[in-house]
Amino acid sequence: MDSRRVEAFSDGVFAVAITVLVFDLLPIGTHELTATVLLHAWPTYIAYVVSFLIIGIMWMNHHTILAHVNRVDRPLLVLNLLLLMGIVAVPFPTALVSEHLRDEGGTVATVTYGLVMIVISAGFAGVWIYVATHASSLGAVVPQGALRQSIPGFTLGGAVYVAGTLIARFWSPVAALIIFGALAVYYLFEHLPSPAEESAAGKPPAG
Repeated sequence: MDSRRVEAFSDGVFAVAITVLVFDLLPIGTHELTATVLLHAWPTYIAYVVSFLIIGIMWMNHHTILAHVNRVDRPLLVLNLLLLMGIVAVPFPTALVSEHLRDEGGTVATVTYGLVMIVISAGFAGVWIYVATHASSLGAVVPQGALRQSIPGFTLGGAVYVAGTLIARFWSPVAALIIFGALAVYYLFEHLPSPAEESAAGKPPAG
C-alpha cells in the first residue's frame, strides 16, 4: 500500500483527537462568568495546552516517520493502527486531569495520563523500529544504518514517561505534567535522519 494513504488516514485520527481536547474548555463560564471562575479553571488550561502540544508534535513526528518510506506492508499497518488507538485516547486522561488535578483524584488522573503516554511511546517505538529494520522492503531512502542509529534517541521518551508517571504517583501530579510537556518540547526538534537530504544527495534507497 502507498504510504500516502496511511498518512491521510492517520492525519484524520490526529485531527479528531486534537480537536476533541477543546470540549473540556467549553463548559467554563457557562453558568457564571467571573474572573475568579476563569482563574479557578487553571488545571483545564494546563491539561489542554500539554495535550495539544503532545498530539501536535506527535503528528509532526508521525509525518516524518512515514516520509521515510514509499510503501507500507501489513505488519506496519497493524503497528500504526495500535499507535493511533493510543493517540485517539489522549482526550480521556486529559479530561481526568482537568477535572481532578486539584483534588484527591489528581494522582490517579495524572498516573492514568502517564500510562496512556507510555502506551503511545511504545507504539511510536514499534513503528520506528519496524521502519528502521525493514527499510529496504519499504522503499526507504535513508540508509538502514542511519535509521538504526536513530532508534535510541527517538525512543528515549518511553523511559521519561515512566519516570513522569512514577513522579505523579509518589510526589507531584503537577510536576509530572511539566515533565510530559517538556518531553513534547524535546520531540519538537528533529531526532530522525532526513529523507529529503538523502534524496537531494542522490543516495540510493536503503538496502
